[in-house]
Amino acid sequence: MSLYFDKEEIGRFPEARNSFSGRALTDPQFEEVVAIVGIVKREIMKTGAFKEKLGDYAYALARTERFDVGRAETIIRDVFKVIVGKTMNQMREELAERETKLTVDQKVKAHEFASGVGNMIQHGDKISFNRAFAHQGEMLARELGITDAAAKRLMKEEFTAATDLDLYEWGKNVEDIYYQPQIDAERQRAEERRQEGARPRHEANTRTNGRAGDSYRRAAQPSGRRQEQQDPSFERPAERNPQGSGPARSRMRMSR
Repeated sequence: MSLYFDKEEIGRFPEARNSFSGRALTDPQFEEVVAIVGIVKREIMKTGAFKEKLGDYAYALARTERFDVGRAETIIRDVFKVIVGKTMNQMREELAERETKLTVDQKVKAHEFASGVGNMIQHGDKISFNRAFAHQGEMLARELGITDAAAKRLMKEEFTAATDLDLYEWGKNVEDIYYQPQIDAERQRAEERRQEGARPRHEANTRTNGRAGDSYRRAAQPSGRRQEQQDPSFERPAERNPQGSGPARSRMRMSR
């Protein structure tokens, strides 16, 4: 749960547990509500909006518990206010207001973070443009106290103003130079390992199938023929006369 909360907010968990909405919940229900509060808070920090995320999670919570969607949303809002120290709308408005009050020096920092996108792609381990852009935008947003979306817009504006280049196109070119070769090499290594691992099994199966085929053929032969093939000294029994029980050659001598 500490993923979305700072130490001060975590310290308010007991207060939220004993609040009007929190104390009526079971322990598992309260833990789920706190998790949803963290998700909604992160969404506000990311986009400056919360209604869709709140509605989706309130509906999901109500489906598995014995209360309606309206009550689920009220519980989430109440616990949010206690833990975060403000309502969802107040948090959204504060972030938007900070964006309008940014100084020139603060805006200039956006170019530094935008340039950091290329450094992450070039020196990182298989880091794509989208991942690097999101990371740098989040870091700038935390430093300036604005949303991730606002920070990304500012990065694009300041990068274009400083370089006369589009940040997205520039970042994608850097990605093609440094990121894509790493992915291609990784795929090539994986394919080589797959082929090396498959080759011995294929050969083993071929030998096994060959032995199995010989066994089937030997089993299909008459027993006398199999014994003759296995023992060179094996002698066939004397042929019998189709009309009698004795050997054919002996019967012929007796008739003479």
